[in-house]
Amino acid sequence: MSADQVYVGLGLIVVLAVGSQLLASRLRVPALLVLLPAGFTAGALTDDVDPQRLLGSSFSPLVSLAVAVILYDAGLGLDLKRLKGHNRRVVIRLLWLGALLTLVSAALFAVPVLDMSTQAAVMLAAILVVSGPTVVGPLLAFVRPTERLRRILIWEGALIDPVGGILGALVFHGVLAGGRPEFGSGLGHFLASAGVGVAAGAVGAGVLWLVLGRVRLSEELAASVQLAAVIGVAAACDALRDDTGLISAVVMGMAMTNLPGLELPTRRPFFETLVSLIIGLLFVSISATVTPESLRHVVLPALALTALLVLVTRPLIAHLAAAGTDVPVRERWFIGWMAPRGIVAAATASTFSAELAAHHVAGAERILPATFVVIVATVMLYGLSAFPVARRLGVLRPARSRPLLVGGAPWAVDLARALSTAGLDVLMWAGAEEERARIEAAGLELAPGELMASAEGFGAVLEGITDVLLLTGEDDFNALASLTLRESVEGAVHRLAPSAASEGVVAPYAGSEPLFGADLTRPEFVRRYEAGARVVTRAADGPLTPGEHLLFVVRPEGLLAPATRSGRPEPAPGDALVLLREP
Repeated sequence: MSADQVYVGLGLIVVLAVGSQLLASRLRVPALLVLLPAGFTAGALTDDVDPQRLLGSSFSPLVSLAVAVILYDAGLGLDLKRLKGHNRRVVIRLLWLGALLTLVSAALFAVPVLDMSTQAAVMLAAILVVSGPTVVGPLLAFVRPTERLRRILIWEGALIDPVGGILGALVFHGVLAGGRPEFGSGLGHFLASAGVGVAAGAVGAGVLWLVLGRVRLSEELAASVQLAAVIGVAAACDALRDDTGLISAVVMGMAMTNLPGLELPTRRPFFETLVSLIIGLLFVSISATVTPESLRHVVLPALALTALLVLVTRPLIAHLAAAGTDVPVRERWFIGWMAPRGIVAAATASTFSAELAAHHVAGAERILPATFVVIVATVMLYGLSAFPVARRLGVLRPARSRPLLVGGAPWAVDLARALSTAGLDVLMWAGAEEERARIEAAGLELAPGELMASAEGFGAVLEGITDVLLLTGEDDFNALASLTLRESVEGAVHRLAPSAASEGVVAPYAGSEPLFGADLTRPEFVRRYEAGARVVTRAADGPLTPGEHLLFVVRPEGLLAPATRSGRPEPAPGDALVLLREP
């Protein structure tokens, strides 16, 4: 290809990837529903976006390294402290039962239906074992199921990718060797690959831990160091043994988030942006390699295979994995309705199918188009149906607001009581023992103190929190915490405004939205409370009386609407009002 064609092709892939994600965000649908058709259409209309023509033999290694970055980012979200008891048992079972039953059922079905040789069918089945965080994560963010379901499915998605990658490499080399490897030999190769990936990931994590813990780095340089370490370790592993780089990446991510003495930020804007871009580029690029001609005789058989995996295999895996645990039946059915295939399946199929076809393995040319159809079908099916299914099963996260009140002054405790009386599930935190004792004496839920020693420690207890109200007597702390938490909470983060004459270091300049009116600063609120004003709750059955100041409106569906300096919510019949009432 000429340089001009390369420029056009690469530019088109980037524009299609980002444009598809932008369109999906405007349509409020998972991005994969737009990325796959966009890449396929572009590939059908022009050869300029064919990544194998653009990048040649370097395309497959680049895909592997890109997936390693994705899995490292996914590993950073795998906190071992949050996977305990029955949840851990379910995840482990989902991994080995899922791999075994998917491999057997898909291989047996593919031989007659897709008209494949046994070797090609086993290769296809090994590829379809994977699911992955690249598709599960965005779908769960869109659906918002209960926290327990989210944890189980995210853990499964992050861990099944490297397991499936190694299994695919094992089957691939077995097929090229002229037959199926013996069980003992195959298990030995699998364990050896896993050992290489785990060992390299542990070494890489140790080096990162030392560098990030001992050397003072800017946020940008720290992100660059992590990126270089992940790519370097994954590349060395893949050069030593195929697909072990995926395991090393997940191990590094898990180790970094679980090692003591290292505080990584809850939100990682650089990595999140990079992963989002990589996902878009990979899906557009790989789907562009699938031609309409290759799908001609594959679509219907591949859809039949999808039906088997979705309607029979996955529900069976989910119920067997949850047997004997405390996972409710409704949650088991949702687990059984969430197994989309993603970028690792596409990348593995793109890598292995062409080489097997070059070695004249019967049916190998159908592996990539069949995988593409399964990916498209599962993403569309789960993307369009997961939310209604979750709603029908009753496993959606409650829509009611759950505010976290930070501070334990008497007036803050009274405010928490009032919000609780209005029907909200309130959580409080305070640092001083006297304030913590006051919160407990009031019968309010207290967040663990060791998790909130500083503003950066909030992330561990923010699961399910929709609003944060910073009500401590330290204006600078409130301001700094509002800046830290703004990107970690789904809803709003509010603080009390400092006095107009404040001489704080940060408080007068932080740009967060202050609570209540311009005349109700923190010192003024405290002064009125000490003068006899009290926080009360009443129904919105009439206008405010003199001496009543609106603080919050709690809607009938349990949504919290605070009064802020920029405006106050309009009460409606059925609302509950939280007021500061003068004596």
